[in-house]
Amino acid sequence: MSLNLHLLRLFAAVARTGSFSRAADLLHISQPAISKGVRDFELQVGCRLLDRTPKGVRPTREGAALARHAETLFAAERAAEDELQALRNLDSGSLRIGASTTIATYMIPEYLGVFHRAFPGIDLHVVSANTSDIAALMLGYEIEIALVEGPVEDENLTSTAWRTDVMVLIAGPDHRFAAAAGPIDVRLLNNEILIVREPGSGTREVVAQALAAHRVEPQRTLEIGSTEAIKQAVAAGVGVAIVSVATIDDQVKLGKLKVIPIKGVHIERTLWQLKSPGRLDVPAAVAFEGIIREAQAKTPPRVAAVRARRTDPAPRQRRARS
Repeated sequence: MSLNLHLLRLFAAVARTGSFSRAADLLHISQPAISKGVRDFELQVGCRLLDRTPKGVRPTREGAALARHAETLFAAERAAEDELQALRNLDSGSLRIGASTTIATYMIPEYLGVFHRAFPGIDLHVVSANTSDIAALMLGYEIEIALVEGPVEDENLTSTAWRTDVMVLIAGPDHRFAAAAGPIDVRLLNNEILIVREPGSGTREVVAQALAAHRVEPQRTLEIGSTEAIKQAVAAGVGVAIVSVATIDDQVKLGKLKVIPIKGVHIERTLWQLKSPGRLDVPAAVAFEGIIREAQAKTPPRVAAVRARRTDPAPRQRRARS
């Protein structure tokens, strides 16, 4: 037998208040409707639940047992409603953000600070990985926000442009490029050790495409799995690298790295947000998206080491292909 929850609610209100009239006032319905509902409920469960007396009503033994379960059930219902309301109001909950390594390390920390000050009750969890790994996490519903360095070709995801990023060539202060009087010829990179990120990295893909467009193929490459380690290797004179300008500000100011202009070459990439079509965004994710959009509109990226033309991405959405 399945209990009628509406009738159970009527009975529980009468048992709690000890009066049909007070239960009617509590539930904002008429007293005859309460009386009829309780009679129907007693017929459904097959026993008398309330004793009617001149002084009011009181639960029978069966009614008292059922009333205890009803209070537990409706307390859980109220708790669920309160939690949902808190989540909608961003008073509590959590937000899981996945970001490509460069974005997670150098670009979103300031957004995290703004979000935390606005919604201190939301726990933030950030996963840093390469683009392909972040896409897999989004497909697995393990994160709510996915920010990556390249569009992902998957029919179950859409890639939406959210900002641009300038890429620059860097060398150590003692490298021969550092002494150049002006921009270097891009073909000189053919004879250099180019330090690159691991396969699956959006940065690596952008660099490879940019060099291929100029028919440049360095004879030697060194693969390193983090931008920080790449910068250290470049500063030590191991080779040169092409990295996001957002990653080098401090080292350039300290003289550990030097930005090397390349004649006729301007590398600019679009950064993307991944989404699963049809997936309902949680309120915390919507709030975080609003923060990054507002920050992008108000604050251009810090380009302390290079003066490069910057073009904001036109609003566009790219449907990923399998």
